[in-house]
Amino acid sequence: MESQKTALILIGYQNDYFSPDGILYKVIEESSKVTNVVSNTVYLLKCLESSSVLIITTPIFFTPNYEELIEPVGILKTIKESNAFQMGTEGSEAITELRPFEQRIMEVPGKRGFNAFINTNLDQILKQRGITDIVIAGAVTSICIDSTGRAAHEKGYHVKILSDCTSARTVFEQDFYCGTIFPLYADVVTHMELLERLQLLVSA
Repeated sequence: MESQKTALILIGYQNDYFSPDGILYKVIEESSKVTNVVSNTVYLLKCLESSSVLIITTPIFFTPNYEELIEPVGILKTIKESNAFQMGTEGSEAITELRPFEQRIMEVPGKRGFNAFINTNLDQILKQRGITDIVIAGAVTSICIDSTGRAAHEKGYHVKILSDCTSARTVFEQDFYCGTIFPLYADVVTHMELLERLQLLVSA
């Protein structure tokens, strides 16, 4: 892997998922704690901060009346009914742990569903930067991570999914996707294995 051709895509690192008072915190709490997702991600960002790796966040936002969602089902229905990820609310903001890296992270707006490539210019940005390898971290493993990973693979990118920087609804679901689903189209690695490949390990 070459740092200048690699992009880290951060998905869902927002208070409504990762903050203890977040509306949907309970959805991924167990999985996040078991693998120390937030602390692993922070360490990864620390190691990547001075590198040439492109770091992108693709937050999900909705207007107060959720006019973007037409007859939503599943988790999008839950988001609407619980008033999660409303634009301008604390719940929709990035978690505080990412603030030290704000100047290093590029925000790509427009995500309204599972796939970070839909309704955004993410693909255009990646192609303009000559990115060939995409690394995905965040939540939720079985939904946004999987949807974005498959789309990236279909667009011709080499996909890496971080097993210890992604959060599922249950530990079983996390293990199942990392062990059975993701390997069908992506490399599943830990954040330390990724850093070794990029030769970017630094002291904690």
